[in-house]
Amino acid sequence: MNTATQTTARTRRIAALALAAAAALALSACAGTAAPAATSAAATEAERLTVTDAWVKAGDEAMSAAFGELENTGEDPITIVSAETELAGRVELHETVENETGEMVMREKDGGFAIPAGGSLSLEPGGNHLMLMELGGPILAGEEYTFTLTFADGSSSTFTAPAKDYAGANENYEGGDMDGMDMGDAGH
Repeated sequence: MNTATQTTARTRRIAALALAAAAALALSACAGTAAPAATSAAATEAERLTVTDAWVKAGDEAMSAAFGELENTGEDPITIVSAETELAGRVELHETVENETGEMVMREKDGGFAIPAGGSLSLEPGGNHLMLMELGGPILAGEEYTFTLTFADGSSSTFTAPAKDYAGANENYEGGDMDGMDMGDAGH
């Protein structure tokens, strides 16, 4: 082989080795950029709940109710097990159902309010609602009041709701201890 042929062959080998080295380096760099495994904790039930259109019935009776739209933004169901507010000595999670005589009655919801993954629950007059009992004073239209919801996982969240004048959905209460409370026109 002459010198020119040897130089060309050597140049080609060096170029091929350099190309192979560059390819190996590029592949190893790609392998090093793999995303780390997710390490964040799952969101609590409270973090997955949004409350919209919340309101509370204004009045000066012994009882009232709070309403709104509850949405579960998560991928797992959530359950609200209790609620509280400074307005009332006692708050119950209520449903309205038809009793054996066909009358619509309110009663405490066994097991709390379950909201499916990606679903919602309406709290509304004549339906599910937060029943406020043993009120400490009147609830004034236009004022805002704070509520705290507690979930099955132990987490909690708060929301505020304005008071509105409302008359309607006059159900009766079924069961529970309602001594000293006028249920004739509960207005919930």
